[in-house]
Amino acid sequence: MTQESPQRPAQCAHISLSRARKALSEVTVNDAAQKFATLYEHGTLKVELYEPKKADYQTPHRQDEAYIIIDGTGIFEMADERVPFAPGDFLFVAAGVPHRFTQFGESMTTWVIFYGPDGGEPT
Repeated sequence: MTQESPQRPAQCAHISLSRARKALSEVTVNDAAQKFATLYEHGTLKVELYEPKKADYQTPHRQDEAYIIIDGTGIFEMADERVPFAPGDFLFVAAGVPHRFTQFGESMTTWVIFYGPDGGEPT
């Protein structure tokens, strides 16, 4: 989608939700029924749209991660904490922390923002 290149450095970016959904619709669902599209990358920053179907099979990530829920409701499990989520909610998970979405029905959609060094930002 929008990426920097030597000819076009990324000094700013805009990705509409409709454009992100179109990119997601063009992605083939993998074996675990996890649907995501990488929409933007700049340095350590990576922005994706994620839409799990029926279950979320994530494993801990090497970078810090933020979610902004677009649609769907359910429970977000992070380490030993469980919190409800709804559209508009912001969720943060440090690198290496086990987490997943549960009880969201058939599907949900969220922005995913990865950033920082492997192992996460220092505290």
